Amino acid sequence: MATPLVEKAFAKINLTLRVLGRRADGYHELESLVAFADLADTLTLDTRDGIALDVSGPFAAASGNTSDNLVLKAVAALRDRVADLQVGRFHLEKNIPVAAGVGGGSADAAAALRLLSRVNGIALDDARLTEAARAVGADVPVCVASKSCIMRGAGEKLAFVSLPQLCAVLVNPGVALSTREVFAKFAAPQGGAPIASVPRTAQEIPVFLAQHGNDLTQPAMACAPVIEDVLADLRGAPGSLLARMSGSGATCFALFASAGKAAEAARLLQNKHKDWWVTAATLG
Repeated sequence: MATPLVEKAFAKINLTLRVLGRRADGYHELESLVAFADLADTLTLDTRDGIALDVSGPFAAASGNTSDNLVLKAVAALRDRVADLQVGRFHLEKNIPVAAGVGGGSADAAAALRLLSRVNGIALDDARLTEAARAVGADVPVCVASKSCIMRGAGEKLAFVSLPQLCAVLVNPGVALSTREVFAKFAAPQGGAPIASVPRTAQEIPVFLAQHGNDLTQPAMACAPVIEDVLADLRGAPGSLLARMSGSGATCFALFASAGKAAEAARLLQNKHKDWWVTAATLG
């Protein structure tokens, strides 16, 4: 009996995000320092069954119609490019908040592509898989790699970097934000220096990040004012070194000097806000 294959779909955290302008193809030109958290959805593929997708987990209900799920869109994109692609039944355990600025759907799509690459003997750097990833979404290529990097262009240019492990607390106030909605509030590029190099020690990272912000924070706050409250609570948490919104929101994060301090801050925040999603995590 064949054993189902399993891939983790790790949450993507934008430590920085500059929006440089809109491209002719409709995408925005970006620069972002990206890390991945040890928080993940789990995607399983059983090739004994026909193509299908089941979803479970704490955020399954928020995932919407299965037919619109990016896992199936990734399958369709790769089938368009690979003849006789072997597929099967997927099961997605949804642990990452939906429409939260941490790339959950993109990570799921990327995990599907990695699973299909294993089943069909396709290299992850195969042009067909790369094209399929880009066709599904701008964040999918970086999620296929799931390695810390500086992401540029519309997400297709990846320069991998070595990041130290960072202790963090992630908070989502239960507000779903669409990237399209947030970008609609974005007025103009804010300038700022490009990322030239990234520090290699955890002690240097907060100082570095303080010089490189997230240009979508104000537009996201215009859509969901509660983000300002989340950031204020994260900044005020004992031991907080820096607080920042990830991606287009509404998930925010704070960095701490140790896992113990992050865990204690997460406990205090969860006790204060019972309806918020709060978790300690390691980024890297």
